[in-house]
Amino acid sequence: MTTITFDTHKFVRDLQAAGIGEKESEAITNAIKEANASADLATKHDVQLIVTEAKADIIKWVTGMLIAQAAIIAALVKLL
Repeated sequence: MTTITFDTHKFVRDLQAAGIGEKESEAITNAIKEANASADLATKHDVQLIVTEAKADIIKWVTGMLIAQAAIIAALVKLL
């Protein structure tokens, strides 16, 4: 699982500088912190695994199609 670095103190200060009250700023910060904690994000490694698996599946599929094509061509040549 990916960890997102989040400076909550700076975020609260930024919200307060924008005119939002202290309690509201802390509530917003806590909500965002909880949302980030429960998020299930993909890492670069996760994406690379999926890409590798997809490439392998494509290679298998194309190989099977080439074998089937060769078999069809051989059958047609034999019939002619």
